[in-house]
Amino acid sequence: MDLVEIICGIDEAGRGPLAGPVVAAAVVLDKKRRINGLNDSKQLTEERREILAARIKERAIAWGVGVATVAEIDAVNIRQANFLAMRRAFDQLGMTPTHVLVDGNDPPPIPCKITCIVGGDALEASISAASILAKTTRDAMMVDLCARYPGYGFSQHKGYGVAAHLEALRRLGPCPVHRRSFRPVRQALGIVNELNVARQLPLPDVTVG
Repeated sequence: MDLVEIICGIDEAGRGPLAGPVVAAAVVLDKKRRINGLNDSKQLTEERREILAARIKERAIAWGVGVATVAEIDAVNIRQANFLAMRRAFDQLGMTPTHVLVDGNDPPPIPCKITCIVGGDALEASISAASILAKTTRDAMMVDLCARYPGYGFSQHKGYGVAAHLEALRRLGPCPVHRRSFRPVRQALGIVNELNVARQLPLPDVTVG
């Protein structure tokens, strides 16, 4: 008797930002409970993503979310931290798929048959679902971090290196959730250190007359 293939889609959100964790999701969809409108999360509006995320959690056979922290990103590099998040999402499923579909071309070390699909978040429904869960989860985390660390605009740009974020980095310096292994953060940290040293130097004597 042939075994029924259990397909799981995996994708991540937050590989490129300068701040915040990287988040991955794993989803096993139920063919009997179709979810219309699944697509690459980046191609969907925020409102649509939230609606679909709720439907995925309700209708999927299994789903899981995994997070790798900023400390882990800085300790092992973003690629390995991404793999950590993916494995944690996979482990949260509560079941063992027979085949994992992963967006991109870099297979994570997961004990399962793996197929990498470039652009898979727009091609495979299970990867699209994982993309949506990963992004909505991470976006919510970045909104929370914006309240904890005001001034950087995390709720708007979600930690990506846009001009407003880079300007805030230069002005305020990195906060605890900035990735110090990323070059723009290291550069900003160097600028802040130089400013702090300058502030500690004694003022020169000035003679007026």
